[in-house]
This record gives sequence, C-alpha cells and structure tokens, in this order.
Amino acid sequence: MNKSKILLDLKPALDGYAGIPQETRLLFAGLCRLQSQFNVEGLLQHGSATLNAAAEQHGAGQEIDAEVIVNHARSVISFYGGAKRALPAAIRHAIKRYVELQKMRWRATTKKEIELGVFEPGLFDDFIWSRLFSKTLSPEQKALVTSVRHRVLRPSRRMLHEVGMRAFSRFHSPTFLAVDTREYAFFLAQTPFPGRVSPETRLIVRYHDAVPVTMPHTIGDKSFHLDSHFLALRDNVAAGAWFACISEATRQDLIKLFPEVEERSTVIHNMVSGDYRLDDTDRRQAHLIMQVRQHQDESSQQSRQCLAIKEKPYLLMVSTLEPRKNHQLLLSAWARLKFSGMDDLRLVVVGNPGWDCKPILQSFQPWIHQGDLLHLSNVPAAELRVLYRHAAATICPSVAEGFDYSGVEAMCCGGLVIASDIPVHREIFAKAAVYIDPYCPEDAAAKIRHFISPQGQPEANVLRAATPEVTRLFSQELLLSQWQAFFDKSSIKMKFDHRSGTRA
Repeated sequence: MNKSKILLDLKPALDGYAGIPQETRLLFAGLCRLQSQFNVEGLLQHGSATLNAAAEQHGAGQEIDAEVIVNHARSVISFYGGAKRALPAAIRHAIKRYVELQKMRWRATTKKEIELGVFEPGLFDDFIWSRLFSKTLSPEQKALVTSVRHRVLRPSRRMLHEVGMRAFSRFHSPTFLAVDTREYAFFLAQTPFPGRVSPETRLIVRYHDAVPVTMPHTIGDKSFHLDSHFLALRDNVAAGAWFACISEATRQDLIKLFPEVEERSTVIHNMVSGDYRLDDTDRRQAHLIMQVRQHQDESSQQSRQCLAIKEKPYLLMVSTLEPRKNHQLLLSAWARLKFSGMDDLRLVVVGNPGWDCKPILQSFQPWIHQGDLLHLSNVPAAELRVLYRHAAATICPSVAEGFDYSGVEAMCCGGLVIASDIPVHREIFAKAAVYIDPYCPEDAAAKIRHFISPQGQPEANVLRAATPEVTRLFSQELLLSQWQAFFDKSSIKMKFDHRSGTRA
C-alpha cells in the first residue's frame, strides 16, 4: 500500500512555548505516529532570515559525505542569523535583500517553482530537537520527530509575504511564489500560506484565528499583519485549499470572510500535551518555580519580593502579553479584591512579552515592587503543571481567542477555570468553567471572590467534576482519528477533482 506523504509546516515551532508553536509540535509528533497510513516530513523555514539549504541527493544508497554534512551545518547556522552589523555591512545587507526581493517578485510572475532543500535524518538531530521540539515534547519523543526527513524552504516567510503583497510593477497584480511540493499529497500550513503548491498537492491550512482581520487594533505591525494574513488567505481560498479550524468559532469567522469555503472547512481541536495531568505536588515546588522563572527584565525587583507569595493564595494567568489577552481586566478585578478584604491574594502572570505589551508591563511594576505580583516566563510544561495545580483559580480573560490552551491545561491539572464569556470559551470549556464579562472588572471580581471563597467551594467542586468530560475531547487519540478521517476525505475529493478537471 502506498502511503500518502504529508509535508507539515514547522516554521512556528521555532517560537515560544504556547499557542501555535505548541500545537505545531504536538500535531507533528502525533501524525508521525500514524506511520502505517502516512509518511510525514517537516518543512523548515525561518520567519525573517534566508536559509542555506542542502540540495537533495539523488540515487539509492548514495552515501552522505563530508560536503553534505558541511552543507547541513551551514543550514543550521543560517537559522541563527549573523552578529549585529556595523553600518556599512547593514547597508550592504539591505541592498542584497532588496535585490533578492526583486528577483523573487520576477520569479513569481514566471511561475517557476522553488525547489526544497533537504535536511536528512540522523544529521544534527540535537539541533532539530532543541531548536524545534524540546519546548513542548517529552524526551521520549525525540527519536520520533528527529528520525524523519525535513525539507528546507530557503526564502523567509516574510519574503514570501512581501512578494505576494506587492506586485513586481504596477502593471502586474500580486502573485505568490510557487513551491515544488509535487512529491507530497498534502501540505499542511499552520497559518495562511503565502505561496502556491504544486497541482499534485492538496493545500490544507490549519486556521487558528482571524484576529489580524477582525481585531487589527490588538496586534503589532498592524498594516503588515492585516495585509499578509488576508492576501495569503484569499489566495489560498482561490487555489482550492481546505481548512482545518481549531474551533467552530474560528470556522465561523473564516466563513464570514469567505462563504465559499464552508464545504472545504472542518473543526479539529488542538491537542493538549499529556504533561498536563493531575498529580500530587507540594506547594513549596510552586514557590521554587516562581523564584527561578521570573521574567528577566523584572527579576531583580521580583527576587526581593518573592517570599511575600510563599504561603499566600494566588490567581494564575498564562498567556502572551498582548492587548487582546485582557491582562488589564484581570489586574483591575484583582485590585478590587485586594482593596476589599482579600489583601493576601497574589497574582502570578506567566507569559512572554508580545505585541503592544509596554502598557501591560508598566501596569505590573507597582505591584511587582510591592511584592503582590510575579511575572514569569519560559516556564516548561512540567513546572506549569505545578502552578496550575496550586492556583486558587486560573483566569482566562481574553476578548478574542481561537482556542485558549491555558484553560484546558488547568482543567487537566485539577484547577478551577474562570474565563471570559466569549463564544470560543463557551465552546471549548463548556460547563466546566465560570464565565465573566470581559469588559467589567466588577463582575470578574465578584465571581472570582465567590468561587475561591469557602462559600463557593461546593460550586467550584461541581465545575471540577465536569472537567474530565471536557478534557477528553482534546486527547491525542481522539484528534488523530479526526485528522485521519479529514485526510481521507480530502484525498478522495482531490482524486474526483482531478478526474473532473477542476482544481478545488
């Protein structure tokens, strides 16, 4: 039996611990387990840097010689960029990049496909593991994800977007670069893909959210992210892509933008790591984690105050620091609680700085100095599990989400979840969470007070009892069966389209 080949976009795996990077790693490892049905490979591409790419060797049994190893080493080095350039070197680099961009725009008009480089299994497996997968996967999965072949797309993702966003001249409409994917039945992109795949390949877009279009005021580099997201998405739709959305709320946003994809879209939720589970840990472990995972920019202030949190109850929020995550709502609600009799209640925020985070960080400072708030970052799953377990509640106050990992992870660890009343939270958390008005600090404060107090414990225990029914929906076994059915359906439809001469 010929196995279908899947090329999976690993570009987000170069980034942080949570969200799309986390889902990318979990999905890749999961699909690698379906080896009887699929042959899975990963696509390596940098967000902003041009990569060196070793050419594919042809010929069965051809040995990997020293030159091949050195070419792979150059590819590894290119992921890390160069040192800070002096002004003359920076000018030369900018000129070189401008020339390359013009060449790529011209190439896009010729529709000549870009060949993929290759990264052979067994070479630099430590790089593959540490750079892409170690932030999410357990060490037992290292052999699984480093034993498969990876491909390299030399131009950066930013370059591909810029080629498609701006025409070569005013006489040409924007055209995206073509990529040679002909040996793959499916290319699974983790965001709208700014490129064209070969006719033999079904493009599948893992659609996480429409925030750059529906809430552009909440993101950084607003014009670029709006245009890059929408133009690539529009091109993917026109090219007949299928969409695997992470929630029904996200799918409905997609259909509002492009009603024609309703029959080509489905919902497959995110997988949740098995590292999030209920186990017995000591509260002192949580305090130790708070000490060693303090965010670097604030560690000097926080280390002097960390003892103040040692035996105190704390609220937990786990999220990148950006406006739509709504840290300010939680900060306002928490301040109301502290000023009205709950002065022992602390706040622990886990998350790296994101778009437009400066006002959020500034609002933290008085509370950090006072010893009431701790800002942590780069917390691995095994440690985050402890923080979830011992928090009085995990708060998820976002005004917009595609899924929201933190609430499900907290439920898996036996925690109480208090979340903003938005459609995606109702869909994902169902009856296992408390819901608050994301624009009303008074409502949030009142519900937090009730559910973490002794009077609210019976109701909180009812919510905790409902979590197994919710969290089982995000198990790897269930979701992999859904992915397999999705690929089968797409493959059958593609064969029919080829016979009928249509593209979609």
